[in-house]
Amino acid sequence: MKTVILYSQPDCPPCEIVKRFFQEYNIPFSEKNIKENALYREELINKHNSFSTPTILIDSTVVIGPEFEHLKQLLDIES
Repeated sequence: MKTVILYSQPDCPPCEIVKRFFQEYNIPFSEKNIKENALYREELINKHNSFSTPTILIDSTVVIGPEFEHLKQLLDIES
């Protein structure tokens, strides 16, 4: 099982779309809201070199934005 972390923030339509994608494919994920926790925001910027949400971390691979085909490949989801 791969570890999936979603960096998100309120009022982010692409974040909601990614959450629905994970739910549709029954992908368990942890959510890190960068507006509610400044440490998550710092982690997103300093550790993952991203300034936007959604940013998805799958094991050690960073995906910025709703790149569904790339997510499917990383999560071994057949199209």
